[in-house]
Amino acid sequence: MKKFTDIFVNFYPIWIVLSSLLAYAYPPIFAWFSGGWMVGALALVMLGMGLTLQVSDFRAILTMPGAVFLAAALQYTVMPFSAYFIAQWLELAPGLAVGLIVVGCCPGGTASNVIAYLARGNVALSIIMTTVSTFMAIIVTPLLTDAFAGAYLPVDPWGLFNTTLQVVLLPVLLGMAINHRYPHLARKMVTAGPLISVTALIFIAGSIVALSADTVSSYLGVLALAAGLLHLVGFLLGYFFARIFKYDHTIAITISIETGMQNGGLAAVLAKRNFPAEPLTAVPAIFSSVLQNLIGGLLASYWRGQKKPENVAEKRVPKMAE
Repeated sequence: MKKFTDIFVNFYPIWIVLSSLLAYAYPPIFAWFSGGWMVGALALVMLGMGLTLQVSDFRAILTMPGAVFLAAALQYTVMPFSAYFIAQWLELAPGLAVGLIVVGCCPGGTASNVIAYLARGNVALSIIMTTVSTFMAIIVTPLLTDAFAGAYLPVDPWGLFNTTLQVVLLPVLLGMAINHRYPHLARKMVTAGPLISVTALIFIAGSIVALSADTVSSYLGVLALAAGLLHLVGFLLGYFFARIFKYDHTIAITISIETGMQNGGLAAVLAKRNFPAEPLTAVPAIFSSVLQNLIGGLLASYWRGQKKPENVAEKRVPKMAE
């Protein structure tokens, strides 16, 4: 069983591509997996992560505010600037350009925590980074969108808070509570964590494509290129700057993932509500959601193969390099 799980997890990018193709060819297979199903799947994934965490992890991370600040700074500089210049370079139509910029101005999504988990990054640090960038989005996302897209996008702070609470904070706290109170049970449950995480993301990616299959084909090439470039630049520059600031490999991985992955669901909602006359603005978020998981999954498989599990266990919260 363990061998099957390892193989399944390591080939995660392939399953994402296959589920996306299947969803495009026959949407009903994945179209039902939306709304509460999607929230529940991510909450279950976060519960699995919480089962691997201890209170001491968060206490140790409080001594590393620089890493959290760096991730937030990169999130809200690298991604919006990259989205703007990529849209200019590819000469995207106004609706598509604004949609790509909205993606670049959004906070990190909970999927970044999953990718950090699969890549054997610092999960606790990733969760804190996502939470910080999400709360910052209440002010920063509208201002950046206004600056780069030329229009003001109001953000619902209670909606963001509620989503973060449901999908991240409560499941993680529940997992940590189980780990603290019933450690033997937690150890048994956590063995299924990677399998559940990959399965959940496969269904989420398939659902995103299935619900927008009609618009995907019309702009497949240019938006795949635009979204792919946006996230690839985020991943690469996130890792590069983390190493420049002398953070070790594990933390650099975490910062890279947090920089390169955006909240595609939030981007789609903002685009639909604030640009009703431009229906194309929501389409880039769909491509972004699939491609960031694909690129992140490829990187996670690569990074996962670089580090042995026992090394992570021995060093739960890496320190800043000397």
